[in-house]
Amino acid sequence: MSVENRSEPESRAQAGSCDAIELMIYPKEHDLGGFSVRRALPNGHKRMIGPWVFFDHMGPATFAAGEGIDVRPHPHINLATVTYLFEGEMLHRDSLGNEMVILPGEINLMVAGRGIVHSERQRAEVKAKPHVLEGLQLWLALPEQDEEMAPEFHHYSSESIPQVEVDSVFMRVLIGTAYGVQSPVKTFARTLYIEARMKAGQRLVLPSDIDELGLYVLEGELMAKTDVINQYAMAVLRTGHDIEVRAVRDTQLAIIGGERLPARHIWWNFVSSRQERIEQAKQDWTSGVFPKIPGDAVEFIPLPE
Repeated sequence: MSVENRSEPESRAQAGSCDAIELMIYPKEHDLGGFSVRRALPNGHKRMIGPWVFFDHMGPATFAAGEGIDVRPHPHINLATVTYLFEGEMLHRDSLGNEMVILPGEINLMVAGRGIVHSERQRAEVKAKPHVLEGLQLWLALPEQDEEMAPEFHHYSSESIPQVEVDSVFMRVLIGTAYGVQSPVKTFARTLYIEARMKAGQRLVLPSDIDELGLYVLEGELMAKTDVINQYAMAVLRTGHDIEVRAVRDTQLAIIGGERLPARHIWWNFVSSRQERIEQAKQDWTSGVFPKIPGDAVEFIPLPE
């Protein structure tokens, strides 16, 4: 997803009141023209959680017939995007020539490396009738040695993503290794991304052998010791010891984390360890150096002023 407006949605954060939670982030709903997102990362109080530098909860958005998502071609560098839908579909096209419909439960991994352009739209037959879209889009910072790699595209079917039950809690390990299973999704730095669904009263011990960990409540409500984690809140957790969460009511959550990486510069859709690289990317987009998307080369998002 392109950040059409460089200003981050205003959100608030506060320190956790127990030794399980370092920080609570409360994203503000932000209208992107026809649908809303809640952006938990980057935040003024927490720029990254492990390698994750961007976390958007898209929707749930209901579109009338004739309406839908049309994110025009835009560039990325030195990062990887991860798209995961709960409902609806999106059409991905990129400058490598890939065209892929993203459906719920699938993982769409686009590695920008030294530079890629993509668009995110919806097919005409989807927009022809009322429809709903909800999902998460995240950006990963690439380790410095991989920032300028050749761009790549990977798509993983829902069936290829491992599922596991721990104490009757149903989980999908989308990226990384946890609870005895390993995702096939390609990683660079050590990375963790889990979706879990808990019934009211269920408890879950979170992974502890990881540098940084965050938990986002898509629906429902959790308790971590004395702290309440409400719907649409992200808890930045204190790692190094077991943290147990309890579902106050039926809850859907996303767990992200991984290896701690050095801070990154972020401007518009560009992420890099080097500010001068972002300046170069600005010039390259303005001058048309970035490659075009086959079949979607007319429109584009201009560089923000």
